[in-house]
Parts: sequence; C-alpha cells; structure tokens
Amino acid sequence: MAKQQIHQYEMANGLTLLIEHMPAVRSAAITLTVPAGTAHEQKGQNGTSALLADLLLRGAGDMDSRELSVAFDNLGVQHSVSPGWFHITLHAATVAERIPEALELIAKVIQQPRLEAEHFEMCQVGREQVLRSIEDEPRQKLTVELRRRSYSPPWNRPLEGTLDHLNDISLDSVTDHYRRCCVPQGAILGIAGYVDPIVIRGLCDQLFGGWKGIAPESLEELEPKVHQGHLKHDSTQTHIGIAYPAVPYRDPDYYKAWAAVGILSGGMSSRLFTKVREERGLCYAIGASLNTLRDRARVICYAGTTNDRAQETLDVTLNELINIGDDISEDELQRCKARAKSSLIMQEESTMARAGAMVRDWFHLKRISTLEEVRKEVEALTVDQIVEYVNNHSARQFQVLTLGPEPLSVQGEVDISDM
Repeated sequence: MAKQQIHQYEMANGLTLLIEHMPAVRSAAITLTVPAGTAHEQKGQNGTSALLADLLLRGAGDMDSRELSVAFDNLGVQHSVSPGWFHITLHAATVAERIPEALELIAKVIQQPRLEAEHFEMCQVGREQVLRSIEDEPRQKLTVELRRRSYSPPWNRPLEGTLDHLNDISLDSVTDHYRRCCVPQGAILGIAGYVDPIVIRGLCDQLFGGWKGIAPESLEELEPKVHQGHLKHDSTQTHIGIAYPAVPYRDPDYYKAWAAVGILSGGMSSRLFTKVREERGLCYAIGASLNTLRDRARVICYAGTTNDRAQETLDVTLNELINIGDDISEDELQRCKARAKSSLIMQEESTMARAGAMVRDWFHLKRISTLEEVRKEVEALTVDQIVEYVNNHSARQFQVLTLGPEPLSVQGEVDISDM
C-alpha cells in the first residue's frame, strides 16, 4: 500500500482544509461539511436543515437554478447536498483538471445561495412528499422512530424532517438557519485525488478566505424523549427494531465493536442471517449496523417477519445479541478482516471515499487515520479481544420498537430501561 500524502491546514476563519494527493488516479473529489445539521435547528423546526439542503442548489450568486445546474453538468461534476445530524454535507467529484472550477461553484453555493421564495415553496412541497413516502414505508418509518427513541434530543431528530413541523418552517426560518450555521468555523473541506496540495491551498485561500462566521452552539434537550413502544400498523408483517449502546468511532475499542457487529451481520455467513433466517426460517430480512455520533453510538438491528413468527423472531434475535461472546470463532473473525481489506482496497482507489473519510476522521478524531493505520488496527484484532469487548459492553440494555398489528413482549433477563 503506497504511503499516503495528506496535508492539513487551519484557515484564519476557522475552516479546516484537508488535502490528499493520490498519484494513481486522474479524478478528484470534494467533501465540504458545515455545522448546519438537525442538532442546530430551532425548537419545533425539525426539517429546516433538509429544506436548506434542498435550496442550496437552486441558484447561487449571479446564477439562477438552471444556470447553476448547467455549470455543474458542463464540468461533468457529480454533486449532491445532504443533511446530517451535525452537518450539512456537499459532495462533488470530477476529473482532476476540473477541480478548480468545481471548487469555484462549491464556494458560490455555500457562500452566496439565493434562497428564493419560489424555490422554497417547491422544496416544501417536495419535502412533504418525501415525509409521506416514509409514512408509507414501514421499515423506513420504524428506523426513524427507533432512532428517535434510542438517542437523546437533539441527536434523535429525523434527518428528513417531521410532518408536524413542516408547515411551521418559513423561508425566514431557513434563511436564519443558513446565516447562523453555514459558517467557516467548524466547517471541514476535504479534497482527494490527483491534485497539487500547494495549488489547491492557494485556491481555497482565494475562494474561502473571505468567508466569515462563528460556529453555533448545539441545542440540547429540546424535546421530550419517547421510550419503549409499538406502532400500530394493520399488515400481515411485523417489523422489529432493536437498539443498544456501543462505543463511538473515537473510542479505543471502536474496531472491536465494529468486529462484533460484523460477526452479527456481515454478509450471508453472519450470525443473525444464519441463526435467525436460514436455520429457523423466522424472517425474510435481518441485519445490524454500528451507528456512531461523535460521543455516543448505538447498534441498530432490524428484522422483518410475518405476524405469527414475530414473537419468536424477537426472542431468538435478542438471544443472539446477548450471547454473541459465547462462541466467537477464528473463522468468523477472519471473514470480518477479509471484508475490511476489500473495503480498504476500494477506498484506496476512490477519491470520493477518501475525501469523505478525511472529513469524517477530522470531525470525530481531530486527526486523519491513514488506510495503513486502519489496516493494522483490523489485523491486530483477536477473538479474545472481541470476547472481552462484548463482555464489558453486554448487549442487554435494549430499546425495542415494533411496527405491526400487535405489540410483542420482551422475555428473559433484558434491561429495557432508558439509554
């Protein structure tokens, strides 16, 4: 694996600039995060961040919405804007020689958005359609509600917004959110690809040096937290969501937590797939993932099944989660490591993945983890370490949420208190 060339600069206005020169590629990618996610929305205004993300590409500076779209297309730039729990994130990727022009457009989008009334009304209509589609999709609705119940406010707010709040959000609300939160202090700009770090740094000084603003405070505990529950839904299917605490990305035990979840749900040979679906035929879909914020994390599990098998599915799944440490094998760990190595190789060849990973690392760790560092962390994992981790972080403090005709009961020695 070639030695990575990563450069980090703190600009005077608080913007962190991260640049990785990747000599083996001829493309480049940009990831820019600004502290304008749902954690910074005002009370009763969940959805402001999503609406702002929708509006940012609807015209900027001297370019209207169509002119801006044509400008991106003429450069061959694949681009998107998405809301997150802490940030709004802009992604862009193109051939390396077009990165200076792409950066000019990104700078214009984030510093000079038009935020016009006619586009706001269209975005609001589109946002309502997105939210109603979630209501009609049981698995997605369950996932949103499970997060709402397992994290504390404001970290539990749905990224897509809330129908109850949508009509209370005005263009003035979105404009105020932009002015408070789309600022350089706390923003991170990652650029990876076949680029010259010195040239890119000078260009960013020109494009972003005049950008001003102080990062907003996160707004804590704005809404009451909902706990255990069941969502009534007349159907032949029952959807089961389970969440329990884990360690976040910045924790020294993170890779042990990652491996434990990989053994549970890392492909068709994983515990949950084989023990719950294949051997018993209890469900048609099952899986788990490690969801991490900066200072807290959860393992989020999902199972979809028929109503008559729902209770047994829940019982068997909880049993597998609780007892994962009993018989972890070396073969299971080696399969986790193989998946990780494949992912690292693909990341080494993807400018978009590298730009995003640098920004993620800086936000969580205030440093950049090289691919070689990650490889060594994964290679060093042992079965005994993972068993020790799962014993020290016993999966017994569960948040269980079901969606279907009838609620289910949690059996055995399981803690379902507040997390």
